Amino acid sequence: MKNNFTRLTVVTLLAAGVLTGCATSNSAGVYSQGQMRQAQTVQIGTVVSVQNVKMEGNNNELLTIGGAALGGLAGSSVGGGRGQVAGAIVGALAGGVGANAAQRAMTRDALEITVKLEGSNRMISIVQDADIAITPNQRVRVLTGGGNDRVVPF
Repeated sequence: MKNNFTRLTVVTLLAAGVLTGCATSNSAGVYSQGQMRQAQTVQIGTVVSVQNVKMEGNNNELLTIGGAALGGLAGSSVGGGRGQVAGAIVGALAGGVGANAAQRAMTRDALEITVKLEGSNRMISIVQDADIAITPNQRVRVLTGGGNDRVVPF
């Protein structure tokens, strides 16, 4: 019984991890459903610089709780009686902290793009996924709206 529960827990957490890993995007080419049919302000500019940066992984509470649950299950197999309870508590804490640290360590490549906007002396910088080629001196559109800004080729 306990073995089946553990197996079910692992499968559920893996499935949740796969689904939540795709839940958000910082790509200039991906729009959320809530951003559809929303007007965006468009400004034209020229790229001044492009810097490679690392984007820190997202913290997903469901995965952290899952790590705590698995740690608690593993820890509960230690000892008996009070030792089993203590093992479950320590295992849950270690599993939650470990899952949280692992999520944050999953960095990915991103770009910090600095753009000089036409018609003004104003410069802005936006960080986004490195999945669209942007180069210095390139004319771009800066799209702003709904709390999301992005730089896309003109």
